[in-house]
Amino acid sequence: MSTDTTVEPAPAAPAPQREPQRSGLPSWAIQGLVSLSAIVLALLVGAILIIVGDDQVKTAVGYFGAAPMDTVSAAVSAVGEAYKALAVGALGGVTPITESLTQATPLICGGLAVSLAFRTGLFNIGAQGQLIVGAILAAYVGFAWDLPPVLHLVLAVIAGLIGGALWGGVVGVLKARTGAHEVIVTIMLNYVAIYLLQWLLTTSAFRRPGRTDPISPVVNSNAQYPQFGDTRLHLGFLVALLAAVFVWWLLNRSTIGFELRAVGANADASRTAGMSVGRAYIIAMVVAGALAGLAGTQQVLGTDLPLTDGVAASVGFDAITVALLGRGTPLGTVLAGLLFGALNAGGLQMQLITQTPLTLTTVLQAVIVLFVAAPALVRSIFPFLPKERGVGAVLAKGWNG
Repeated sequence: MSTDTTVEPAPAAPAPQREPQRSGLPSWAIQGLVSLSAIVLALLVGAILIIVGDDQVKTAVGYFGAAPMDTVSAAVSAVGEAYKALAVGALGGVTPITESLTQATPLICGGLAVSLAFRTGLFNIGAQGQLIVGAILAAYVGFAWDLPPVLHLVLAVIAGLIGGALWGGVVGVLKARTGAHEVIVTIMLNYVAIYLLQWLLTTSAFRRPGRTDPISPVVNSNAQYPQFGDTRLHLGFLVALLAAVFVWWLLNRSTIGFELRAVGANADASRTAGMSVGRAYIIAMVVAGALAGLAGTQQVLGTDLPLTDGVAASVGFDAITVALLGRGTPLGTVLAGLLFGALNAGGLQMQLITQTPLTLTTVLQAVIVLFVAAPALVRSIFPFLPKERGVGAVLAKGWNG
């Protein structure tokens, strides 16, 4: 009797799954590459808009079949001249560079105001209103008081900080005590600040004597930021850099900053751990408001401008895009502010030399933020970009550290 001793072969081990290759670059470097790619894509979109709107290109398209290279040459010339003028207007000498830095100064402080709120889980849309209130108080101290040089400037800046902090603090208190949504509250307070400024400029306390239009007296020279040489660049730029250092220290080296970041990452877990979420909201909005108020002082004390209903321009709203591009970090916000300041300064020269509409720079800023906010889209266009370790949106990770 025989038995079958055949042994069945063991099943082959499954082939190991190859995990997607990850880059060894640090997170901040990868995010920087994505942001740089977003800027490149925005410039390409801007180039298309320049080509579409150029008269010489339109003329060459009319006889494209007979001489196609004329259209190509006209398109390249239009884009090249426009971007050359943009670069020269932003970086082509001492005056353009200092003007770029001047334009960037309030954007940096406004961007820090929005970024700090981001890191605490708040969407601060109210930098515009906080800036206006800070500018109101700083300007009033500047033109209504008569004090020695250094003391006058210091008190005017403090007044601006207090004004912005109070306006931002209202949002923080309402959020902490009543649960009011900060987006709605800040938007409404923007309108309150705008109309408050318009009304104040009709009163005898703020309107310049002998004038009927809404304009304040000129700020006393003792209360103005000292300027560097014959340029418009003033001490407020260095103050903005110091503000960025302060925000970095607050978020990364202080106990309060740890609580702010923890609340921003997970408010429920922070509450369970014994942290006061309401306190964190109030502190974040007070400090954010003060930073926006500092931007207001740079508007009314830095460029010899009197207080008008257009003192804030669009700085408070541009600060939101600066914070988005800067991914909620102090260094990123400074770099984004410098970029947007250069675009603003260079856009004037581009319009003057090539008649390219100034609004193109606004389009470039918007498209940059659009691509930064959609990193998956950028990676689909540039598949060679390295990937981050971990799971989650790159932008959210940048905000929460």
